[in-house]
Amino acid sequence: MAIDDSLSLLIRGYGFGAHLWRRTRPGARAVPFRLLGKPALLVRGAPGVELFYDGARTARHGAMPAIVQRTLFGVGSVHSLDGDEHRHRKATFMDVAYEDEQVRRLTPLLAQEWSRELDDWIGGGRRSAYDAGVGAIGRAVQRWAGLPGTPAAKTRWAARLAQVVDGFGVPYSPEYLLAVRNRHWSDRHARRLVEAVRGGRLTPEPGTALHEWAWHRDRDGALLPPKTAGVELQNSFRPAIAVARFVAFAAKELHDHPEWRGRIAEETVSRRSLTDGPLAVAFAQEIRRTAPFVPMLPAWATTDVELDGEHLPAGGRVLLDILGTDTDDRSWSDADTFDPSRFLGVDDYEALATFVPHGGADAATGHRCPGEKVAIAALAAAVTALSDPRVTILDEGLEVDRRRLPTKPASGGRVRSSSAGRCPFH
Repeated sequence: MAIDDSLSLLIRGYGFGAHLWRRTRPGARAVPFRLLGKPALLVRGAPGVELFYDGARTARHGAMPAIVQRTLFGVGSVHSLDGDEHRHRKATFMDVAYEDEQVRRLTPLLAQEWSRELDDWIGGGRRSAYDAGVGAIGRAVQRWAGLPGTPAAKTRWAARLAQVVDGFGVPYSPEYLLAVRNRHWSDRHARRLVEAVRGGRLTPEPGTALHEWAWHRDRDGALLPPKTAGVELQNSFRPAIAVARFVAFAAKELHDHPEWRGRIAEETVSRRSLTDGPLAVAFAQEIRRTAPFVPMLPAWATTDVELDGEHLPAGGRVLLDILGTDTDDRSWSDADTFDPSRFLGVDDYEALATFVPHGGADAATGHRCPGEKVAIAALAAAVTALSDPRVTILDEGLEVDRRRLPTKPASGGRVRSSSAGRCPFH
């Protein structure tokens, strides 16, 4: 009988998957264990992704622990749905976040906000890469989502939502209680925005997240309850704020790979833009591959399943090893090497079955995050700003506690003005 690994998961964090794979043969695609007293199967690689997202064999509803669902995603969110109900609600997320036109609408806002943070650093500001990411991305995506408020107010709400992201995975800590408090405040504020739109006191532009969720109707034609609409409104832009954690990792990797920092700075000179540089995008993709937000995702087996000789009865949990799939040496060349060049020229990253930092399968019909393009754009703009020769990334505080969920470099990436720098556009 497999031993119960619930405590080991809590203690090991991002190292949990590697711990389990050591129990089985090299290259295995599945390993059994027990989680919360029930049988479970950890899967990886293309076969694992295929099983995990097979709606005929697995379901996501109820698989996410309640402490995560309530804080990170919100009660009644799309993350807890399956089947036709999931696809219907997912279609609105696709409209407000996935379409290329929506990403193009966000891009200049990202450029403006990252220019503001870059000017602050050059002028002597001391915000970490992480804090700058929360502010720049938070303000940009709230403007993009059609939300009212001053830049300062947007920065404050972004900080609240960033703390929800930071605290959801540590239920043993006071940070989790603060996350619950910030979640309550955010839900109330988002609900009031929805009510203001429905009451005619706010008129956001059609196509923005605030407009679309205020008027979204369920499969029976009824408007969503204001609180649920507010939850989904947050789910349209909060994941972009969570990209600030990737920004901290970007600071670390740019510090550790100065040759890439130089190449991206040269790209910025030639393109005269903080956004969409191919080198910066490739660097962002490699950050997502090597430092995914969560190490794994859960689902229920709705029927008896078998993978790579391992059997799991119906009702057991299937966990997709996100980190183990993104760094699987059977799927990636030099999987343990940080090498952004592997993504140069890769336009259709969704076709890479084993690249699942934001989930896998089809974005429209499966559980792949529809905000993935937004995340890439936000992170690439941050990579470009951090590569500016007028700023320096400090050595201190770049260590990562891989037991904590979610994690980031300890300091968030300290950034300071560099007196030897020059304007990249001159």
